[in-house]
Amino acid sequence: MKKWEYVTVPLLTHATKQILDNWGEEGYELVQVVPGPNPEQLVAYMKREKQ
Repeated sequence: MKKWEYVTVPLLTHATKQILDNWGEEGYELVQVVPGPNPEQLVAYMKREKQ
């Protein structure tokens, strides 16, 4: 059975790709993006398989 670890990441709208690419390099996969506390920010939910 696979086990997962999760992280929530604040995304700034002007640097979204760079932030997601950095987390992708760490092995995380994007699950969902939801609105953040203000219009300039989103929150990404990411997961990766536990080692």
